[in-house]
Amino acid sequence: MSHTSHLVHNLRNQVQKQGNKDAARFRVADNLWESISWTDFGHEIDLVSKSLLANGIGVQDKVGIYAQNMPFWTVADFATQQIRGVAVSIYATSTSHQAAYIINDAQIKVLFVGDQEQYDNAIEVFDRCESLTTIVAMKKELHLRHHKAGIHWIDFTEQGGKAEKEEMMQRIEDANMEDLVTLIYTSGTTGEPKGVMLDYVNFISQFEAHSELVDFTEKDVNLSFLPLSHVFERTWSMYVFYNGATNCYLEDVKLIKEALVEAKPHVMCAVPRFYEKIFSAIHDKVAKASPSKKKLFHWAVGMGKKAFDAKQEGKTLGGFDKMKFNLATKLVLGKFQKLLGGNIKFMPAGGAKLDPEIGAFFHSIGIPIILGYGLTETNATVSAWHINQKFYTETIGTTMPGCEIKIDDKTGEILVKSKVVMKGYYNKPEETAKSFDENGFFKTGDKGEFDEKGNLLITDRIKELMKTSNGKYIAPQLVEGKIGKDHFVEQIATIADARNFVSALIVPTFETLEVYAQENDIAYSSKEDLIKNSQIIRMYEARIEKAQHDLANFEKVKKFTLLSKEFSQELGEMTPTLKLKRKVINKNYEAEINEMYSVAHK
Repeated sequence: MSHTSHLVHNLRNQVQKQGNKDAARFRVADNLWESISWTDFGHEIDLVSKSLLANGIGVQDKVGIYAQNMPFWTVADFATQQIRGVAVSIYATSTSHQAAYIINDAQIKVLFVGDQEQYDNAIEVFDRCESLTTIVAMKKELHLRHHKAGIHWIDFTEQGGKAEKEEMMQRIEDANMEDLVTLIYTSGTTGEPKGVMLDYVNFISQFEAHSELVDFTEKDVNLSFLPLSHVFERTWSMYVFYNGATNCYLEDVKLIKEALVEAKPHVMCAVPRFYEKIFSAIHDKVAKASPSKKKLFHWAVGMGKKAFDAKQEGKTLGGFDKMKFNLATKLVLGKFQKLLGGNIKFMPAGGAKLDPEIGAFFHSIGIPIILGYGLTETNATVSAWHINQKFYTETIGTTMPGCEIKIDDKTGEILVKSKVVMKGYYNKPEETAKSFDENGFFKTGDKGEFDEKGNLLITDRIKELMKTSNGKYIAPQLVEGKIGKDHFVEQIATIADARNFVSALIVPTFETLEVYAQENDIAYSSKEDLIKNSQIIRMYEARIEKAQHDLANFEKVKKFTLLSKEFSQELGEMTPTLKLKRKVINKNYEAEINEMYSVAHK
């Protein structure tokens, strides 16, 4: 099979080649997963393609997918691609207002929805969305509310006939590499969302680069955990099918621990926060263990680190060290690996900075992480750790094959030129023009530098730099990364702009904090009561001071306020990709922030 063939042709070839092998699996109950064969997967895609044609979807018309992860998400995506339509993803957590903006901007005609909440949101805004004609409920239990646009999946897939099949085959034959595959809307931290236009050249170029980077085959199993509406999971999951492998879908992210053990994946994409939580949980448990178990843990991880370092240098362990490493794996490291299913070959990571200590730890326990850097506009990865080459955990790796990355001489901004870079922002030619320099390099908005070995480091986020009233620039993500990896911290938002020192709003990890309170005989009647306790506050003061010991004095958090509830998307405080909307947070917590800067607190 040609790796340069159109993705639609590649998919149909995989359906023929893989036959009764599992294309997809999805969790239906504890330790119970249902499978869909490649043959049935391909058949369902064809049914939806024909039904989309019956509903008037023309070449490059827009079809929306507003749902959590499930096999039908991908079926709708590939069915749209087959008829040269454009699949537009909407986060399952988006409000009706956010969904309406995308529906209207993209001029979506048919919208697939996952749960009752998404369906109800869609019919709520239906009359304000002139292009929208049909809302397809992907689950049979959804109540259609007797709405004229609503239809269940099974009824929708019966609408295509012989004429639509002939038209479908013609569009498959006419597949064009320059067609748009999708519009993926940016999360809008600095303004209204923008539709990133990605075509087949963008995707095939990314897949060819990944094939040089990783060993992923049709025999492998992937667990789809991050939202498919995000470029990271979407592009990777498409790559899974591109290789004829099996994709497992997890609808409820709260069940990730169970899903890993049950699905036993070879690969799973995750964000740094996932690794931070595991790292904190392990070390918290070790801290409470007996001296002998602590000693065993540190010895085993030390042996793992020794094996990792040897691999980094292209060497192998000596006979005695190899024996000790095998013992360490049997007694300790293997147990950690089984927490993630026991079959992990590698785990792509991206979306934020990963603390070097955490990256090194996971490699030491036998869980290879491939940290990458990229944006929606670059169809995900443009630099990454290369698993079979030496890499440095304090960096975000080396340039991906087919990419050119340079640093702007004047601003220090990271600039990218590659076939993976978007065609532009949909309906926004001026925004598109501003995002490229005079030489056609995409301007990432991140500041960075290369070390002497060609490894890329991010130094600041240009758009998020804060300037104190003393004229000092603060990179909030740096500060938040230091403090946020503490297992007592669930969320943190740094405050510094136009202020004379740095402060922070902190949401505790209440599950961990409540255990601490019980162990230290701290009485409380509510979360609000707990976070006001002087002993709790002193504990956080000490931990925060320790976490930021290597920051410059002007960068350190001097005051903080503990909050009883998490920042939420519902209140507009976070984007669907869980990035902080700082202006909204500043407004919502204006009183708490002002209190930290009052005379009494100086």
